[in-house]
Amino acid sequence: MDHQRFEGERTLMRIHIGESDKWEGKSLHQAIVELFRREGFCGVTVLRGVGGYGSTSRYHTDKILRLSQDLPIVIEVVEYPERIESILPKLDAMVGGGLITLEKVRVILYRSRK
Repeated sequence: MDHQRFEGERTLMRIHIGESDKWEGKSLHQAIVELFRREGFCGVTVLRGVGGYGSTSRYHTDKILRLSQDLPIVIEVVEYPERIESILPKLDAMVGGGLITLEKVRVILYRSRK
């Protein structure tokens, strides 16, 4: 076997924001990724939706003819529950409109022994 397997309970955080959301002059999703990196989180994934709507019920889509887009962005991070809880106050200050969900997840992680 050329890899190690780790298993445990973690928290999955999903942050739902708009592509046009900003924080201190840069895109909000980029600022959030930088925050997670500074705080030493193991990894983060940013997903760009092809369409969706939020509290305004205005549908946003990636249609070619649309010049101005505000597509949905979902940022996912899996981490220890206490680390997720500790970063929430910083996210509260950054996310002016959006949704954060938290789920308990079972993680199976494979790492190469190289």
